[in-house]
Amino acid sequence: MPCERKPMRYGHSEGHTDVCFDDEGKCVVTCGSDGDVRIWESLDDDDPKSINVGEKVYSVGLKNGKLVTAVSNNTIQIHTFPEGDPDGILTRFTTNANHVTFNSSGSRVAAGSSDFIVKIVEVVDSSQQKTLRGHDAPILSVALDPSDEFLASSSCDGSVAVCRFYYNGKHVHNAKSLCRLAWQPRSGKLLAVPVDLTIQLYDRNTWTHVSTLSDDLISQVVNVVVWSPCGKFLAAGTVGGNLLVWDVEAKLCIERQKHEKGFTVCGMAWHPSGGRIAYTDTEGCLGLLEGVPSSSSTVQSTKVSRKTHDYDDLFDEDDDRGLDEGMSDSRSPVKKPIMEEDDDDDDLMPATGRPRNRGSFLDDDDNSQDPSCVKLDGVPEEDGSSAILPAVGPAVSRPVYEGPMPTQPQRAFQPGSTPVHLMHRFMVWNSVGIVRGYNDDQDNAIDVEFHDTAIHHAMHLTNTLGHTMADLSQEAVLLACEGTEELASKIQCLHFSCWDTHKDWIVDLPKGEDVRTLCLGQGWAAVATSALMVRLFSVGGVQKEIFSLPGAVVCMAGHGEQLLIVYHRGTGFDGDQALGIQLLQLGHKRRQVIHGEPLPLSRKSYLAWMGFTAEGTPCCIDSEGVVRMLNRTLGNMWTPVCNTRDSCKSKSDHYWVVGVHENPQQLRCIPCKGARYPPTLPRPAVAVLPFNLPYCQTTTEKGQMEEQYWRSVLFQNHYGFLSSSGYEIDSEGQSRAEKEQQELLMKMFALSCKLEREFRCVELAEIMTHSVVTLAIRYASRSRRMALAQRLSELALEKASQIQEEEQEEEEPAYQSGTNGPPLLSREGRVNPFKVRFSSSSPAGQPRTTNVLDSMTMSNRKPAPLGSTSKQGKAPVLKPLAPKPKSKATLLQMSASKGNSKKLEDSQSEAEKVKPAPAATPPASAENIENRKPKTGFQLWLEENRKSILADNPDFEEMDVIKEGMGRFRTLSAEERLNWTERAKGDSDPKKRKREDEEGQVDEQTESDEGRTKKKKPLDTSAKLSAFAFNKE
Repeated sequence: MPCERKPMRYGHSEGHTDVCFDDEGKCVVTCGSDGDVRIWESLDDDDPKSINVGEKVYSVGLKNGKLVTAVSNNTIQIHTFPEGDPDGILTRFTTNANHVTFNSSGSRVAAGSSDFIVKIVEVVDSSQQKTLRGHDAPILSVALDPSDEFLASSSCDGSVAVCRFYYNGKHVHNAKSLCRLAWQPRSGKLLAVPVDLTIQLYDRNTWTHVSTLSDDLISQVVNVVVWSPCGKFLAAGTVGGNLLVWDVEAKLCIERQKHEKGFTVCGMAWHPSGGRIAYTDTEGCLGLLEGVPSSSSTVQSTKVSRKTHDYDDLFDEDDDRGLDEGMSDSRSPVKKPIMEEDDDDDDLMPATGRPRNRGSFLDDDDNSQDPSCVKLDGVPEEDGSSAILPAVGPAVSRPVYEGPMPTQPQRAFQPGSTPVHLMHRFMVWNSVGIVRGYNDDQDNAIDVEFHDTAIHHAMHLTNTLGHTMADLSQEAVLLACEGTEELASKIQCLHFSCWDTHKDWIVDLPKGEDVRTLCLGQGWAAVATSALMVRLFSVGGVQKEIFSLPGAVVCMAGHGEQLLIVYHRGTGFDGDQALGIQLLQLGHKRRQVIHGEPLPLSRKSYLAWMGFTAEGTPCCIDSEGVVRMLNRTLGNMWTPVCNTRDSCKSKSDHYWVVGVHENPQQLRCIPCKGARYPPTLPRPAVAVLPFNLPYCQTTTEKGQMEEQYWRSVLFQNHYGFLSSSGYEIDSEGQSRAEKEQQELLMKMFALSCKLEREFRCVELAEIMTHSVVTLAIRYASRSRRMALAQRLSELALEKASQIQEEEQEEEEPAYQSGTNGPPLLSREGRVNPFKVRFSSSSPAGQPRTTNVLDSMTMSNRKPAPLGSTSKQGKAPVLKPLAPKPKSKATLLQMSASKGNSKKLEDSQSEAEKVKPAPAATPPASAENIENRKPKTGFQLWLEENRKSILADNPDFEEMDVIKEGMGRFRTLSAEERLNWTERAKGDSDPKKRKREDEEGQVDEQTESDEGRTKKKKPLDTSAKLSAFAFNKE
């Protein structure tokens, strides 16, 4: 007959609670975060006796008329029972104690605190104390061996330690929970340890793993375990509110109950006579399980079923049909061979089964994982009730699923907020300000504080509607609360930047639809609801678009015109969350940037924070402390940029993120000692962590420079995004970042040269800008690496050719304008680094004009105006390669091949041309003939081939002719394009001829037009490199 679960009743205020029985089982004693200890004669007692012992009580223990409590003032206090009179202080800690317990006789008390210390105190003489150290995290639970020989303790870093009172011990892995340990009563033969979704049993004599108790109903970690007084049953409570009872000998779960509201069970106590279990939850409520099976009937029936081998005899036991059915499965043909193997193994004594040193501890080795391999032969049993039958496998009543287990989906949360159940909490902490919520007996209010008081002064709001969610921007405060049976879920906005007198508005959601998360942007607000919908509002209260989500929302964030939504895209397995993400632009041209792609998280982690950097780049942080940033230039992929766990001193320490900045590179967060969230008071201090991309071998000089370069590139991406979005950018900061990147590339190039990695040098040069490649050529030549210098020269020519092709593409719209007016400036923010870097001498302050070029190109380069490639703006591109006046073999000769010659001669010709252009050029006014722009090779080619184009396409207009001509001109070989460029220079280049005469490249007697177009043949490769290498400034 299953047990009966009584309805929960109010016991204490919301928060952690604990429970125990008195020695005779007449009273239930509870404690809570309200600082009271209450004595209940029964669950229906409406007037329990209350004893106030402090501000908060974390744990309570009762034995022999002595009541001990772990109080928030860092003390272990003792009171008389049931009078409740103070009887002194047993011991003190430097921080609060988390758990306190008696030994079996009530003569000693063990307590563990958050300062990593465990103390054992004599109740009669508190001066007799033993202090045990060795944990690296706050203590969660302590348990004294019934024989007063061993002490077991667990801590926040996921470890359990077992030691004699004078020795330290080893550790076993454990889950992150309260981890309430329990020794088997009377003999203390077994230690029960909650481990993830199971309970592990360890033998005290050998410290080997004896058995594992589990059940399919358990979906969240086990929080607390407690033995029955007879030592035959073990009860457990989980984080998910499950209550289970096992028959330890049979390894069979005989009771399964669920908390009526699914709250976490944090305290359990078994009645001294058995049959009843009292339990408490994190909401301060008290519950009772009655009719729990006693030791007499259950164990007898279990033993009978184990001794029989006849199926007919099994069906004769009508009273215990449920247990018999479970045992019949264990006798099935599938299970029988395993049992026979275990029986055969009983004759062996594995190494793990030998008695170990009495000072040793729980050893989580590979051989102790399988319960069927653990033998207890030779270990004396102190009573028959504590015997474990290791050779019998666990009895199951239905097929067991052994595949991946689904993960509990994480609940929706508000980024930058602390848990809702806290009375004093941060509702949001972001780059604008802080919103605090207070919900206690004295006040229910909200405080709004701004980092910059120039935005708005601090505000104190009365929280009459019970808001639990908030977001803050430079325009408004957005609040929301979930609905109740009587009231609908509400959204309230305080638009403090509004210029009229009505600065707030409230909207009620439809009945049955609750707000899950919300966010604010520039002029808009968004709310995600339980109906899998997102509702958009203007900041003034106008309802806008509504759209559905593919799954339950997890969180949202807003920045400017960007809306970021994270939701469950499916069910995760083995501890992983399956989250999807959408990024929307809510400007004039609304579009979806990220279309529900999976959000990457660390293994077995959940999303802890989601938002934007101060510059508007999406960023996320998971529970393992890994910070990831969206890389817009890599197809909107997520790049890990930091791991906050690397800066934590202990496993139980965490960093609570409040803001991310790209310029300067800062991760602003609050260090939390032994916790995941900071307290509201005193005001926590903000720390700044640096970014560090997880590149390999960052301890070497090469790895450090690679990490610095790619981090600089990643954190510079926001300049292009802000510029394309119409925002003003810090051009000085952008230029500094580009300069830093090129310096790092040059340092890596020099390091690779020293290591004789010439192929790597060429790979680095491909990333460099054209001007830095010329410096790399000079470095390679002076390092006597001629083969490398030659390859870099070819690379420089390719880069120069690419630049010219880009400029020719940008020249095309100039034909359509039909004028040779002032140079046209492109849209702000489009910067060609090769043009801007060397255009410092060009005239400044020219008015911005609109032309076709602005509407035709979508790149971020700044198009060069037609005809503005003057000598000052063009020639310095190859400045490091400039020849010496008196040298006979210069780098100019060496690099006078196809692409570079064309580029250099174009710049010289356009800067020095004085003759008027032929009449076939685009029309220009006669009075400005001397200012006419020089022709290019393409213009000259188009003049001679215009008729053939029109003959093939008689319907073409001028624009079509130009486009067709550009296409045909690109199909020409590089030599042919070079010839057309030289022909375009023609007879109007006396200055160039003079310079060539001075350099010895052209004979002094070649003064005719025919001679001007002739070039001296380039030197061979060895002469080129020799001339370059010995060319000294």
